[in-house]
Amino acid sequence: METGSPDTMQLSFEFSAPRSEQAKENLIGTYRKLANLNPDYVSVTYGAGGSTKDGTVEAVIALAEQGAKVAPHLSFGRDSEETIATLLHTYKNAGINRLVALRGDVPSGIAGSSHLAHASDLVAFIRRETQQHFHIAVAAYPEVHPESTSVKSDLDHFKLKMDAGADSAISQYFYNADAYFRFLDNCAAMGISTSVVPGIMPITNLTGLIRFSNNCGADIPRWLIKHLEQYASDVQALRAFGEEIVTSLCERLLEGGAPGLHFYTLNNSRASTRICRNLGL
Repeated sequence: METGSPDTMQLSFEFSAPRSEQAKENLIGTYRKLANLNPDYVSVTYGAGGSTKDGTVEAVIALAEQGAKVAPHLSFGRDSEETIATLLHTYKNAGINRLVALRGDVPSGIAGSSHLAHASDLVAFIRRETQQHFHIAVAAYPEVHPESTSVKSDLDHFKLKMDAGADSAISQYFYNADAYFRFLDNCAAMGISTSVVPGIMPITNLTGLIRFSNNCGADIPRWLIKHLEQYASDVQALRAFGEEIVTSLCERLLEGGAPGLHFYTLNNSRASTRICRNLGL
């Protein structure tokens, strides 16, 4: 594989949808700091079942007004096809041309839409509704989606999303580069050549990282947890170690040919900025 280059790689940052006006202002402030790194685009999450839909739309429009290229997350959740169609045209009319299409999480006790049961259904619906207007990215799971029954089943679902019209993929975060490269090999064996940008989660808080990882099925290697535990009472040391580890992970991914990096910022610029600077971006 060819080595990734700062001149050719794709750089993007993900923000969580704000739930208040103050949170939206904080998000815009974070974007302004990260804008110095010249990202190709930024994305904004949608929330379980579309629970942050209003916040997502407001943040997307506000970021676009700042000159950002924005990719809203979109999932079916509790919404009807008519609601999703209206949202698609709202984005289209605002000049948005990129989406991240996900199955998404449905809030506990609430049934999802009967029309759009999988991300592949959503991708197909977006294509029917807006043809080729949007670049559609979908999710990939190098360590296997937590609800998948097998590696093959997970790959089959991924291929369905590609066949439905997805253009690219962003992976769930991981700390084992081999899992990412094995995923690409498995995709190639199935004839899938789609660009899969690795998702990167900076390490700034061990408790939060463990909680996120348990929820999404991302694996934290035992050796990494043990090293992080020794810095449990020293926040600065933990962040410095986390920065070193994630920088090394990114270096290996880019050297191995990864097409770019997608940072899960948690609406904070510091860690992502430092890692990017370490990489010479």
